[in-house]
Amino acid sequence: MILRSSLAVLLVLAFGAAAAVAQTASEATSGAGAAPKNYQGERDRIAAERKAVEARFQQEEAACYQRFAVDNCLRDSRARRRAGTDDLKRQEAAINDIERKRRGAEQLKRLDQKEATPRTQDRPEQQEQARQAQRERERRAADHAQSRDNTAAQAQQREQAFENKQQRQVQEEAKAASRAAQAPAQLDRYQRKQAAAERRRAERDRRNASQTKPPAAPLPAP
Repeated sequence: MILRSSLAVLLVLAFGAAAAVAQTASEATSGAGAAPKNYQGERDRIAAERKAVEARFQQEEAACYQRFAVDNCLRDSRARRRAGTDDLKRQEAAINDIERKRRGAEQLKRLDQKEATPRTQDRPEQQEQARQAQRERERRAADHAQSRDNTAAQAQQREQAFENKQQRQVQEEAKAASRAAQAPAQLDRYQRKQAAAERRRAERDRRNASQTKPPAAPLPAP
């Protein structure tokens, strides 16, 4: 019951979050000429939803350990957690992309305005140096954004590897517990087999002893 209700809440949040990001992108596109929008509210919402996903996962994980099929329960719970966090990461990346494009457009606009009204004391070579410096700043900004995206992808890979390691550990612990539970029965079977073998050896020795004849008496001397 807990897992079904958590899944329903997760789906509602995912659809709502997707609609929010779509609306944000639409507003950013239609309002390019308006005042810059502050996306901190969207970031706060994503952070709150990420905390909610983690809290639900911890509740589901605790409930899974009370079930018989622990592995399947944990695998499903982690899949739901991964789906929720991946969706939030996509939303965050979309906001970062919107802000990056907006900043780039603003920088280009300022550069165009500066080029449209050059100062009389600026020589052509100075204007070219300014344009090159602007292009270099834009390149560094793009490299920095790409580095952030790569870091996020690497963090996701590390998280997946950690979850896989945890799952393998749970499976090994379950196997060890199963072997420990079977050990007394295996020992009892071994002891019964040993006792049966000992009885068979004793019976065989008795049969051999009863079938052995005493040696014949020697003949009298002539």
